[in-house]
Amino acid sequence: MADVSVGTVDRVIHGRSGVSESSRKRVEEILKRLDYQPNMYASALASNKKYTFACLLPQHEKGEYWTDVEAGIEKALATYSDFNIAIAISYYDPYDYHSFGANAQKVLEQTPDGVLFAPTAPQYTKPFTDGLILRNIPYIYIDSNIREEPALSFFGQNSYKSGYFAARMLMLLAGNDAKEIVIFRKINEGVVGSNQQIRREIGFRKYMDEKHPLCHIWELDLHAKRDGEDEQMLDHFFREHPEVNNGITFNSKAYIIGEYLQKRSMTSFNLMGYDLLRRNVECLKQGSIFFLIAQQPNLQGFNGIKTLCDHLILKKEVERENFMPIDLLTKENIDFYYIK
Repeated sequence: MADVSVGTVDRVIHGRSGVSESSRKRVEEILKRLDYQPNMYASALASNKKYTFACLLPQHEKGEYWTDVEAGIEKALATYSDFNIAIAISYYDPYDYHSFGANAQKVLEQTPDGVLFAPTAPQYTKPFTDGLILRNIPYIYIDSNIREEPALSFFGQNSYKSGYFAARMLMLLAGNDAKEIVIFRKINEGVVGSNQQIRREIGFRKYMDEKHPLCHIWELDLHAKRDGEDEQMLDHFFREHPEVNNGITFNSKAYIIGEYLQKRSMTSFNLMGYDLLRRNVECLKQGSIFFLIAQQPNLQGFNGIKTLCDHLILKKEVERENFMPIDLLTKENIDFYYIK
C-alpha cells in the first residue's frame, strides 16, 4: 500500500534508521489508517530474548504461607516458559531488617530484568527501590504495599480493611457486651515481621475504637524464634485473664494458639486467624479456630510474574493496585474453598 519493501515497513514499525522521510510518512499514515497493532506475543517468541526475574521472599518452613506464593511463581514460570524466562528466588529473615538489606543488595548486583518481592518496613525498603529505579528495573510488591514508594504493581489484600473487617466479625462472635479480647502476636526483638500484620492491626483497632471503645484489648507477644515458650506464655495469660474468651492473630500461625486450645480443651474460646495453612485448616475443622481469612497467596505469586511478563515482554498496560478478596472461611465452607 505504501509502495515500499517489507524491510522498510519493518524498520518504520520498530523505529530503526535507514528510511527516507517520505517513505516513513507514507507507512505511518497507512499504519494509522489501518489501526495497526503489532502482535507482541509473536514478536516476543521470535526475539528469543531471555529474561531473568528475581524474587525476594521471607524465610519460611515448608507448608507455611510463602510456600503457596512460591507454588504460584513456579506455575507462572511453566505457563510463560515460551518466553525464555528464568526465576531466581532468594530469602531474608523477616525479623531482621539488616537481612533484608543485605539480600536486597545481592539482588541489585544480579541486575535482573524485573523483581517481585515482599517489602519490609518502608525505611528499609526505600534503599532497595531507589536502587531498582536507578537501574531502570521494574518491581512488583506482593503481600504488602508501600504507596509512598509506588511499584509497577501490587498484589495482596487491603490489609487495613482486612483488619477492620476482622474486628467486625470477631465482635459478632464476642457479642456487644464483651469487655475483653486479646491480640496474639509473633514478635522478635520488637519486630512483628510483616507490614501486612501491622496494617491489619491498625484497621482492627480503628473498628474497635469506633464501635466498641469500652472493650479492653489485651496483647500477648509470643517469641517468634522461641516456639518452645509458647505454651508457658499462653498458660500464664489465661490464668491471669480467665474471662477472656475471644482473640485474634494477624499472622498465618493461628494454629499455634488453635492447637494449644485443643490441648487444654478450651472449647469456649473464639479464635480468628489468617491463611489456609494445613495446620490452620485442621484447627478450623476441629473447632479451635472459628474463622480464617484467606488471601489467595498462590494467585499473588502467579500474577506477580505474569505482570512482569505483560509489562516487559508483551508491552501491555498493567494495573497499579490489585487487591485480593477478603475471604471468610469456617468449618462449614472450607471444603468448598480449600484445594488439597
